Amino acid sequence: MRKKSSAPTMKDVALEAGVALGTVSKVINGLPVGESYRLRVEAAISKLHYQVNSYAQGLKASRTYSVAVLMPNVSNPYFARLTQLINRELTRRKYRMLLCCTESDPAFEQEYITIAQQNKVDGIIGLTYNPNLEVNPDITFISIDRTVGAGIPCVTCDNFMGGQMAAEKLADLGCRNVAFLRVGSSLTNEPNKRRSGFENGCLARNLNYESKILQDGEPIEKFDAFLQEHMHDGRFDFDGLFCVTDMVAYHIIKFLKRMNVRVPEDVQVIGFDGLQLFEDLHYVCSTIVQPLEDIAAMCVQLLLQDNLGAKPPLICFPVTYVSAGTTREEPEKPGLFT
Repeated sequence: MRKKSSAPTMKDVALEAGVALGTVSKVINGLPVGESYRLRVEAAISKLHYQVNSYAQGLKASRTYSVAVLMPNVSNPYFARLTQLINRELTRRKYRMLLCCTESDPAFEQEYITIAQQNKVDGIIGLTYNPNLEVNPDITFISIDRTVGAGIPCVTCDNFMGGQMAAEKLADLGCRNVAFLRVGSSLTNEPNKRRSGFENGCLARNLNYESKILQDGEPIEKFDAFLQEHMHDGRFDFDGLFCVTDMVAYHIIKFLKRMNVRVPEDVQVIGFDGLQLFEDLHYVCSTIVQPLEDIAAMCVQLLLQDNLGAKPPLICFPVTYVSAGTTREEPEKPGLFT
């Protein structure tokens, strides 16, 4: 007799149902059996509280149906939303997500890569900051926004066009003196192209422009000092600002309000990402919208694609613009500051 303290096995299910062990295996794996046998096996599984060891099953099939996802954090709404969408795509395909929050630390990123490989995951999706990241070539790695190495696809949006779109929109709305405000990594990556696109748009539209660049880890208050330096006799030097992310725009708008600079009456602000608070109710600001659903779906699709040679080195999705109250136009969507 099976000890009560031990977990039930397939053999126990077979004995309880009065069927062969192979019949239990077929039911568990979704293979056709007679209806009466299936009902008996399912009843036995329910009675014994038998749980399938999907990890062990996966090992036998050289697949664990688990994927590691490396994100800097999930406190930033952009990373949180992207993580949620990747998990949704994996779940839809009956895969499990193992989330690794790296805090943008290159050492943590490499350590998590090693741990993921040791746990026999079927692949890794990562938004990383380590320029020397080492990934076993036998494991599929899909990168977001960063070019990690040969044979590793990068999924991103058209950052250059997004920056250019922001400059052109500010020009269309009457701006003539603009600034680009950025926090980010010094590494070569796709989001860096937002600045290049913005500058290209400014040159094409004859806009006077200036840039203020902070490196990751520098206090956001440095932007406050920069803005204060551009107040002269109660007037603000800029009539348009493009912020590298919506979260930067959120802080900038708060700084401007403390300075009694009105948004959008005195200065118009455009962000990047398309962040929405409270799901689809409020945008953080007028913004360049990344198609995060498409990016997440493509990451998962590439990861599970069997033909490794068919994976393109770079997939770039188009961006769109949405007004949400921080520019002088009728808002298309409700904004946080409207």
